[in-house]
Amino acid sequence: MFSCFSCAARTPTNSVVAERRSKSKSYRQSYRSCVGAASRLCFTPGFTARRLNASRRAPKSHNVTDKVNPQQLALLMKTEWQLSYVTPLYQFRHTQLKSYSRQLSAFIAAEKQQGLAVEVEGAQSSFKVSISVVQGMVEADDDAETVLIQIHSKLLFARKDEPQRPVWSGWLTCINGNPDYLRSLPEDFTCLPLFCSSGAEGLTALVKSWFQQTFDCCFGTLEINHTSLQWLAALWTNCHAESSIQQLKMIWTLPVAPPLQVTYTVDPHDAWQLWSSVRKDPREESKGGEDVEEENSIDIEEVMEFMQGLKGHFYRHFRLDLSAGSLKQVTTALGSAKYSGKIKISNSRYMITTFTLLTECALLKMPL
Repeated sequence: MFSCFSCAARTPTNSVVAERRSKSKSYRQSYRSCVGAASRLCFTPGFTARRLNASRRAPKSHNVTDKVNPQQLALLMKTEWQLSYVTPLYQFRHTQLKSYSRQLSAFIAAEKQQGLAVEVEGAQSSFKVSISVVQGMVEADDDAETVLIQIHSKLLFARKDEPQRPVWSGWLTCINGNPDYLRSLPEDFTCLPLFCSSGAEGLTALVKSWFQQTFDCCFGTLEINHTSLQWLAALWTNCHAESSIQQLKMIWTLPVAPPLQVTYTVDPHDAWQLWSSVRKDPREESKGGEDVEEENSIDIEEVMEFMQGLKGHFYRHFRLDLSAGSLKQVTTALGSAKYSGKIKISNSRYMITTFTLLTECALLKMPL
């Protein structure tokens, strides 16, 4: 059944010991509301009843190229993004983006004038900010429009006719956000919980600082945890029949001394065959009159059985139990995701599925 498995193991340079993570702990977490995270939310009813979904719709191909500006889509696609979560923005208005662009430009200039080091390759004369809406990224009625932030600059000794070049990009989005939570927010709050950034850390810190001061929100790190990475491995493999994943590559860390990092590469046809064997037959699951969308869902039990099959095959060949370790990275032709919170999308047809999961992760990570 498995025609092409490869494994490469090495010892990482750092000495961080990966702790074993419970298979069921992550998806039993409760939704955490952002009550208390921003001062103006202190009187807002918290939404804590939801848990991380144990079942979700199977990936569906979306032709976003018909809806999203090609230049914006190209930027979203070719970049590796660092993820953060952000609490709801107070009195944020999509109609004021030009004004926000000028304000953020002035804020960066003022911070630079005060001697704050902005680490960008080459000496920069000035920074210009552009904030715009990414039309076509809304999937549900309650989702707010995605917002793209770009910072351009010119080298200090550049010619006058030389155009400014992009030095930093970021975007805030909400894809299929939980409707109960979104509807519980007062009208003055806009929820764009997933923040993606790419560029100098100094500029990222300045952008976050300006948003926090202007919209009374807060940011926090967003990892893609063990369970979420397993979900992505299954969701992306499920797309193989329509778009070849080329390979399913996983990186695991095992808690041994010294720590061991294992790279596990699976032939796409073998991954698809295993995934097909654990998928439930919708015809057997469905009862007369049930919603068709429910029939085409993926359950956490299927994901865990898929991962167990992969780990079982690895153990039979190499006598290493990956269940004792932690999944740190998943890569296919559709994209790459890392535990550290980095994501890169390589196929726009399934980016909605990926960012739906990441939006859910961001909402879960918000502090109480």
